Amino acid sequence: MSKNLVAYFSATGITKGVAENLAKAANADLYEIKPLVPYSEADLNWMDKTARSTIEMKDRNSRPEIVDDKLSVDKYDTIYLGFPIWWYYAPTIINTFLEKHDFSNKKIILFATSGGSRFGGAVINLKNSVSETTEIIEGEIFNEHPTVEDLKDWLKLAVKQ
Repeated sequence: MSKNLVAYFSATGITKGVAENLAKAANADLYEIKPLVPYSEADLNWMDKTARSTIEMKDRNSRPEIVDDKLSVDKYDTIYLGFPIWWYYAPTIINTFLEKHDFSNKKIILFATSGGSRFGGAVINLKNSVSETTEIIEGEIFNEHPTVEDLKDWLKLAVKQ
């Protein structure tokens, strides 16, 4: 039996809610990707060109540090990886997470939250942070707050990809 992990980064709590429901729906372990320096409200002000999130997203090589809590991905076959969409990409903290662990021969299914943006360049950008044997699948953007039952239905489609 394969073991699943739902890993997520949530800046404001919206992605966290989806991740928690997804972990229940998938009977998966739940892991929060935590920035070493938490994001403040000012850091997330995308209208401010000097805000931390804006600066990080302008520099695709930016790698915000994450809390090191000794996660071992060895026991997982499928990882559902969630994040808010920032400027049509995953926040660069997701690259930090991917580069910190060995996802060789794993399947990563993305899910994201957004007020209306799509994945844009997220998949291509994230593939640069994993080995060639890692499969990254563009999953779903959730603009609403899906229930556990909604996510069970989505999982039936997502795992077939």
